Amino acid sequence: MSTSNNSTKSATTTGIVAALAASSCCIPPVIAAIAGIGGISSGLSWVEPLRPYLIGLAVIAIGYAWYAHLKPKKEEDCCVSDNKPKWYQTKGFLMGITIFAAVSIAFPYYSGIFFPGNTANKTIVVKENDLTETELTIEGMTCAGCEHQVTQALNNSPGVVEASSSYKTGTATVKFDKTLVSIDELVNSVEEETGYKVVGKQ
Repeated sequence: MSTSNNSTKSATTTGIVAALAASSCCIPPVIAAIAGIGGISSGLSWVEPLRPYLIGLAVIAIGYAWYAHLKPKKEEDCCVSDNKPKWYQTKGFLMGITIFAAVSIAFPYYSGIFFPGNTANKTIVVKENDLTETELTIEGMTCAGCEHQVTQALNNSPGVVEASSSYKTGTATVKFDKTLVSIDELVNSVEEETGYKVVGKQ
């Protein structure tokens, strides 16, 4: 019985750690955006390629915990004294952990609500001849959270009028005043603030 309890506890712990790790690439940028701190967003960007594996580990671990909780009891287990189950053995706890893991795993897809408005309150007077547009090809974006990080980094650059990015195409489009900022400076902003690599520019 105690072996089963220990394995359930280990499975839930593994599941929650994996779920948190799967969203950790997007947590620092959100904290930085809320706190108004730049340049600290790239610390865990290396986790991004591991997200599918971490999500899989979380699902397997929590699935095992549910299996261990719901599987029919063996005859010898039924003879154990009727002590109250430990808090981590209750159905309510498992339900809470499952919901928390799901919310954590989905975090990158709704993290954009925590980023301040990028262009709505930004007014830049630009001469038409000075306005230019470029497309950056960015390596490493795999979710909506990545898009928000890149867009935020670009919009924080001086002279940027409008910026948008897409993890599906791996690109970011930016309109800017070429007298105030250069393409190379925009590339540096993306790489330094997000940790993603700009592999092309047009």
